[in-house]
Amino acid sequence: METDSYRFATILALATAFILVWLIGAVGVIGVEGDPFDLMYFGVLAIGLIGAIAARLQPHGMARALFATAFAQALVTFVALIVGKHQSSVSSVPEILILNGFFIALFLGSARLFGNAVRQETPADDLEL
Repeated sequence: METDSYRFATILALATAFILVWLIGAVGVIGVEGDPFDLMYFGVLAIGLIGAIAARLQPHGMARALFATAFAQALVTFVALIVGKHQSSVSSVPEILILNGFFIALFLGSARLFGNAVRQETPADDLEL
């Protein structure tokens, strides 16, 4: 049985992924629309998708997959700053940190909700017939 936490976590993860893809296509996350650097974000989403498949959509594994996704998002942010993406006229350090921090927070929120879903599960041994 799915808990409310599991449903909210799923909705949050999918909505975050949708917003990220939409933003990449509409204006670009770092730099301008069409910047090849934004392709790294598809790697972030691939980590989430592969993690979800490996977890077989079970809450404990999904929590780990979303933590890994948030970590990958943070890694892209770090790489962007290391390679100097903040030196362009369209992406400053605060813009890069705030925008990516928003996505990191959403992925972490989803991971936390999946963790809550794990705690809300009722073990089969405790069920009375």
